[in-house]
Amino acid sequence: MASLMSLNRTGNSIITSNFKARIPAHSSALPLKPISSSPQNPPLKLLCTYALPNHQPTNKPRVFRRQTNSTHPPKQHNGQNLTGTQLNTQNANYPQTENFTVVHSGVDLMGLCEEGKIREAVEYMGQGVCAEYGVFCAMLSSCGKTKSLEVGRRVHDLLARSKFGGDVELNNKLIEMYGRCGSMRDARRVFDRMRERNMSSWHLMINGYAANGQGRDGLLLFERMRKVGLRPVGETFVAVLSACGSVEEGLMYFELMKKECGIIPGIEHYLGVIDVLGKFGHINEAEEFVDKMPIEPTAEVWEALRNFARIHGAIELEDRAEEMLAALDPSKAITDKIPTPPQKKQLAVNMLEGKNRVSEYRSTNPYKGDAYEKLKGLNGQMREAGYVPDTRYVLHDIDQEAKEQALLYHSERLAIAYGLISTPARTPLRIIKNLRICGDCHNAIKIMSKIVGRELIVRDNKRFHHFKDGKCSCGDYW
Repeated sequence: MASLMSLNRTGNSIITSNFKARIPAHSSALPLKPISSSPQNPPLKLLCTYALPNHQPTNKPRVFRRQTNSTHPPKQHNGQNLTGTQLNTQNANYPQTENFTVVHSGVDLMGLCEEGKIREAVEYMGQGVCAEYGVFCAMLSSCGKTKSLEVGRRVHDLLARSKFGGDVELNNKLIEMYGRCGSMRDARRVFDRMRERNMSSWHLMINGYAANGQGRDGLLLFERMRKVGLRPVGETFVAVLSACGSVEEGLMYFELMKKECGIIPGIEHYLGVIDVLGKFGHINEAEEFVDKMPIEPTAEVWEALRNFARIHGAIELEDRAEEMLAALDPSKAITDKIPTPPQKKQLAVNMLEGKNRVSEYRSTNPYKGDAYEKLKGLNGQMREAGYVPDTRYVLHDIDQEAKEQALLYHSERLAIAYGLISTPARTPLRIIKNLRICGDCHNAIKIMSKIVGRELIVRDNKRFHHFKDGKCSCGDYW
């Protein structure tokens, strides 16, 4: 079943769009005189304080927002023109009519954020309710955790129009949020427009590039950082090692850290090198590296080595690492040996995020209709491009043809097919998957991206995969 959620944009442009000053053509100057506050001349009221970031009201005014179907207040009464004073009196009472919605500035935005009602809080802010510094922090953190890119962009827009728009820490949170949502283009735009940056700004960008499989861009940013005269610190090289795209790069930057920057490696740097060696399959080199470490390997080191040995089938190294891990931290080794009941299989859910909606797809209810037909047509093009279904990923005891059919209708493929027919051509598609993507779907989506000429961004429970022109940002390792 598919569910659709509308994300309607709000704003405060209504404040000025329907109010125009009318000055007689024959008048060369408009005489002004102050109007004192009295029962006959009530003081003028602000319609919205959020449009004035630096305005600090002494009282808490009500915020009025005109509905789309409202009409202009009459400017004549019994055939006579009203004076300015009479109009002010009428406008003060006018919002109480049925054509206006009244929103009080005392809305607890932080309370809404703590309850997870970020969209509702954003709607109030769009209507003019002012947000404090902590509210923006909570909103950006929530959007990053939930991968809500479109909501995050709306928060970004509201932040830019607030008095906190130039705050370094909030801009760092924007970078982190965009990185978690898989949009490094937006993160880079924020970074480039920052008037002031700190070291965290650079670290967040490099880590974001690494997490999204764009390590090359992260390393280029590191080189730019050195050119502008910033001195790298230990945390910088943790980010740099995670961005390395080859064993040679990892070892080169490790030596650079020690010799040119004079940084003594910590356990986190050794773990970074082990990760580089392990993910590219250099298991024996990783073991030698651990044996030559000038400091005693910790449980985290042996755990990382054991995991890589298990992935690459190095049974002897896995057993050795397991023994060393048990000696240092018995809890980590023992928990793996205790027999536990099989986990209940999770239901595969995919979220297709479009410009103003989020659609949900579940693998238990394959979609017929247009998406189904689109996927069948794509399958024919994929086979012509060299795609061969890898039925090893189908664990059911069924014949070969049935296995290929089962692979065809995996939920992430259905989500992509629907996105292709429901969004403009050449726009990127973002798929959020709650399970790990299977190897066959990974190969299939690489071919799809080349056929349809789009960037297909898939976030599974491990990492982001940016598929473009037949390649994936993970380098086929995830």
